Amino acid sequence: MKKIEEQQRKSQELAILKGAVENTNEAFVTIDEDHRVVFFNRSAEKIFGYRWEEVSGQDLNIILTPRCSQDHRQAVNRYLASRVPRLIGHETELTATRKDGKTFPISISFSVAEIEGRLFFTGIIRDLSETKALQAQVSNAERLAALGQLVAEITHEIKNPLVIIGNYAHQLIRLTSEEKIRGKLKTIAGEVERLEKLLAELHEYYLPKKMTPEQFDMNALLQEVYSLVQHEVSKKKIWLEFAIGADPAWVEGDRNKWKQVLLNLIRNGIEAMEKGGHLSLQSLLSDHIEIRIADDGPGIPKDQQDKIFTPFFTTKRGGMGLGLAICKRIVEEHPGSSLDLISQEGKGAVFKIVMPLSTSAGKKKRKEN
Repeated sequence: MKKIEEQQRKSQELAILKGAVENTNEAFVTIDEDHRVVFFNRSAEKIFGYRWEEVSGQDLNIILTPRCSQDHRQAVNRYLASRVPRLIGHETELTATRKDGKTFPISISFSVAEIEGRLFFTGIIRDLSETKALQAQVSNAERLAALGQLVAEITHEIKNPLVIIGNYAHQLIRLTSEEKIRGKLKTIAGEVERLEKLLAELHEYYLPKKMTPEQFDMNALLQEVYSLVQHEVSKKKIWLEFAIGADPAWVEGDRNKWKQVLLNLIRNGIEAMEKGGHLSLQSLLSDHIEIRIADDGPGIPKDQQDKIFTPFFTTKRGGMGLGLAICKRIVEEHPGSSLDLISQEGKGAVFKIVMPLSTSAGKKKRKEN
């Protein structure tokens, strides 16, 4: 009787333990001495994208990068030979691979158990993707703050002399009639204006004004922007296609900053089509609003697409390389919003903005009714 009760107790303990391990937020992955997966809980399925049936009996390298897999196998073999733990009982960071082939950082702590003369190694795994992204944001914010201070000092020291040089150049242009001298003075004035614009964009990127959030209809703003650029595109022989939904698209954010982003992206498309072409401005509504600004210019080469939103990188002659970086920063300052580029060399470029709709949009609509 006691033996039956003991077996029932152990069976209950195992069921409780298995339920706890299956439903924890951490991934549990267990391998045997041959480096083959023998346990893979639900969190592991969620993190790595594999079902248990797909990894059962497979070599662990299915979820590790080749380098990490090699190091891990060597560590297992070393422990089997020496029984001296190095990583067991400690937490370390590795790079893992999801089913779709994407790599991501993980934190893993190891344990070992001996059952019926065989050793089993278990890794308790946490996905560090969000943690690393937050750390990068903090680091970037600190870097921007330091650069912002430097920009403020540089702007203060340079702006006044530039204004004086520019004013004198314009005065001398009016005072002289000799074309050669006037040409040189115009070059000076033009370069001063270019530097003043650079200082303004540096200030905008590193020392942006605080946002003034409000609820507004993004489709109405798109209509306003369309009206502002119509004359500009017609002068440059560009056909502007405009397609937005009839329903309002209520969003929350800084309306003026969004206007700046839209105008900048449209003008970027205009400048890309020096000989004219087709430019489209569209919006699509679902549980968010998606805005697409597309041109049929030369497109962006694949090896440059990762750099396109980087400060001071430009594909345009005489460009400052800050316009798109400023757009990206403004968009990402609005929670849940994103700005991406879709492009093929020789086939134009599409800038895609995604922004969540306001949660109080329904209330706003009811008020107006």
